[in-house]
Amino acid sequence: MYYGLLSGILWAVDTVILGVALGMSPYVDSAQASFASAFMHDFFAAAVLLVMMAQKGRLKDTLEAAKTKSGRVVMLGALLGGPIGMSGYLAAINTIGPGYTAAISAFYPAVGSVLAWLLLKEKMNLKQVIALIVALVGVMVIGLSTAAGEGNGNVLVGILGVAACVFGWGSEAVILAWGMQDDAVDNETALQIRETTSAFAYGLLVLPLAGSVDFAAQVALTPANGVVFIAALAGTASYLFYYKAIDAIGASRGMALNISYSAWSVIFAALAGIILPAIMPEAIPSPLVVICCIVIIVGTVLSATPDWSELFSKE
Repeated sequence: MYYGLLSGILWAVDTVILGVALGMSPYVDSAQASFASAFMHDFFAAAVLLVMMAQKGRLKDTLEAAKTKSGRVVMLGALLGGPIGMSGYLAAINTIGPGYTAAISAFYPAVGSVLAWLLLKEKMNLKQVIALIVALVGVMVIGLSTAAGEGNGNVLVGILGVAACVFGWGSEAVILAWGMQDDAVDNETALQIRETTSAFAYGLLVLPLAGSVDFAAQVALTPANGVVFIAALAGTASYLFYYKAIDAIGASRGMALNISYSAWSVIFAALAGIILPAIMPEAIPSPLVVICCIVIIVGTVLSATPDWSELFSKE
């Protein structure tokens, strides 16, 4: 369970640091910032994993894993969770706004849990399902509370985008869990395959289609991109813990814990606003948002714990 919680905490750190980067020139106010930063983020993550696996002498393991059926399944998961899921998320933010997008996309663990039940035969008891639903409601409330006046594009495009996000992110964890059942594909090789596949897909397909290649080249050597690199370090660590959680406790419970990032993000964003007011506006959460953060964290922990008495055991 601790792996899943750490994945959520570190993804919140990643999110807030990436927000700092997007508030810096030349990312700030650029329509191409989202796609370029997403590519840079996954490119840096792939590079960090390349160095890490090389130091461990495990690059050959990744190459061998990529040749297997399970490795190709992980590649499919990478495309669903990365370019498809994230691009849908970004398209929705640009059309219906981040608040509504966050509220709707919060349902990806529910979709993933259904897929895990159908495909992997994973089960959650009634108490866990209720706890997950309560946590998802908390995420929705936070999203909707920031949604007023948002959105300036085609609503249909936004809905289709967020639907792609929910399906992509939800199915990614299930596909990865299936792929990691093969001894040839452990959580580290799976993550390297995932990030490398995603980076190539962004660089070869998404950026050209979005017309963002020149902008990505422009930001490559800027201080803002250095901040994206720091975010990618946190994101890589988050994914390592996320994949460990999926491998150890299953896709459903791993996703339930990972969604806690929405609560941690509020906390860390408030701290960042106090420390860096010139880059990030001070974001002191309202009492309602504070209550929702508590509900999300408690709900995700309970949804990932089959026997709640274990939480209070001294052993």
